[in-house]
Amino acid sequence: MALKYRRILLKLSGEALMGNHEFGLDPYFINELADDIREVYELGVEIAIVVGGGNIFRGMNGSQIGLDKATADYMGMLATVMNALALQDILESKGMPTRVMSAIEMKQIAEPYIRRKAIRHLEKGRIVIFGAGTGNPFFTTDTAGALRATEIKAQVFLKATKVNGIYDKDPVKHKDAKLIKEISFDEAIRKNIKVMDQTAFTLCKENNLPIIVFSIKERGNLKKIVQGENIGSIVK
Repeated sequence: MALKYRRILLKLSGEALMGNHEFGLDPYFINELADDIREVYELGVEIAIVVGGGNIFRGMNGSQIGLDKATADYMGMLATVMNALALQDILESKGMPTRVMSAIEMKQIAEPYIRRKAIRHLEKGRIVIFGAGTGNPFFTTDTAGALRATEIKAQVFLKATKVNGIYDKDPVKHKDAKLIKEISFDEAIRKNIKVMDQTAFTLCKENNLPIIVFSIKERGNLKKIVQGENIGSIVK
């Protein structure tokens, strides 16, 4: 089957990496996730990944306990690098070459983020994992994902969540919530759709970068998406 997308940006939240745990990393889930990524990698897709850090530390929670917001956000960025290193190790154990690139310089464990170098890694068949968000406080890792996707000229932004798309209200709290299969950027921004922050939506809109929101819990979804199947919800 022909590929619809040959270069993708996959956004993984820290909460997704928890799997069924309440904190940290779920080894079983991450191994299944790595198998899904390998399926796509073996098709020849160029894969970049942005990871969150909410399974370890959330800047929002830090500011609630009295930490300065910028300090709390920097702590959250460090948590994303921990997740990036864990994901790198598991992907490489399954035979996939990877590079971790950090927006905050830490030479001993990750390469500094350089746009042209990231693109070169992708062209050479390496999976690039972006850590430390944008390197700046007050920006979410969703915005970091939109920014990196735009910079590396990804064809699609894949937002992995625990639910199978965008709903008109929280499907966990409301049984009558309806799945929205397709929505425009303008409508998503106007309705303040909570699946991503407004800055990320706006950045994708301005660069005509489609967003697909899908369930990472369902095995094989990644492969189906890159092959053009109608999975999850699309913002375009």
